[in-house]
Amino acid sequence: MEKRAVINSNVIKEKASELGFHKVGIAAVDGVDATEVQRLQAWIALGYHAEMAWMANPKRQDISLIMPEVRSLICVALNYYTPDQRPQGEEYAKISRYGWGRDYHKVMHKKLKALTIWLQSLGESIQARYYADTGPVADKVWAQRAGIGWIAKNGNVITREYGSWVFLGEVLTNLELESDRPSTEHCGTCTRCLDACPTNAITQPFVIDANRCIAYHTIENRSEKLPQTVAPHLQGWVAGCDICQDVCPWNQRFAHVTDVAEFQPYPGNIAPKLIELAEISDEEWDQQLPASALRRIKPEMLRRNARANLDASKQSNDPESNYF
Repeated sequence: MEKRAVINSNVIKEKASELGFHKVGIAAVDGVDATEVQRLQAWIALGYHAEMAWMANPKRQDISLIMPEVRSLICVALNYYTPDQRPQGEEYAKISRYGWGRDYHKVMHKKLKALTIWLQSLGESIQARYYADTGPVADKVWAQRAGIGWIAKNGNVITREYGSWVFLGEVLTNLELESDRPSTEHCGTCTRCLDACPTNAITQPFVIDANRCIAYHTIENRSEKLPQTVAPHLQGWVAGCDICQDVCPWNQRFAHVTDVAEFQPYPGNIAPKLIELAEISDEEWDQQLPASALRRIKPEMLRRNARANLDASKQSNDPESNYF
C-alpha cells in the first residue's frame, strides 16, 4: 500500500507567502458541487458566455477530469493595485489596471512554478499542477471555497485586504490538506456595480452577460466591428473595463499599493490617446506592449476599439457625422 505524504498546511502557506503571494488558502476536493455545476450550466444555457466556448469545458465542472488524483487546491492571490490614476478627458483611451504592467501570467506562473517544485520536493509521491487563468479551472469558485474572498455581484472575487485588485492562481495536488473556511459574501445591499455598468452587463446580482460586457468585447471579440449595443457606451475603454471595480466600496476603502515591481505601469498604458491608438501600426503595437497581457488584443482589435470610441464621441457631439 502506497504511503501518503503528510504535509502541514501552515508550512505550505508560509512557503507561498515567502514566494510573494499576498493571500493563500486551501480547499479540499470532495466530489462535484452540484449547485455550482447547475449555476454554470444555466449561465451557459442563457448564452451569457458569448463566444467563450472554453467556459463549457466539462473539466471546469469537475476538477478530477483535470487531475484524477487531486485532493486539495492551494489557492493564492496576488495584489496588483498601483496608485496611478487615469487623466480626465475624452481624448484619452482607458486600459484596465490588470494590463498596465508586465503580463500577470508570467509573474504568477513563475511564483506558482516555484511553489509546485518545492511541494513536489517534499515527497516522491506528491503530485502537483498549477494554473493561473490558463486552464479549465473555476478559479473564482475555488478561491471562495479556500477563504481567499467572495464572488461579488460584479462577478469578481473581493478580498477583505485588497478589494478585487488581485490575480488568482491555484496548485492542484494529491495531498489531503487541512482546508480553510470558505469566504462568506459581504456585498450586502450595495448595487453600485450594477448601477454603474453602462451596458447593463450585470443582468442581476452575481450574473454577468458577456454579450453586453465592455471587457469581453474589447478583449475577446474578434469581429471587425463592435455591436451597436456596446460601441456607443465604451466611455473610452479600449482594453478591458474597470467601471464595476472602480465604484466598489471595498476597492475604494481597501486597495493597497502592490509590492510587485512588475505590475508598475509601462509608459503609455495609463494615458494613451485614442487618436494615436486608432492609427497604431502593427510594429508600434509590438513595441508598445512588451511582455504584456494586452497582447491578446491584436493590433487590428485595438484600432477597432479606439475608432469605436472616437466615432461614439463624434456622434454624441454631432449626430449627423461619422469619424471614420
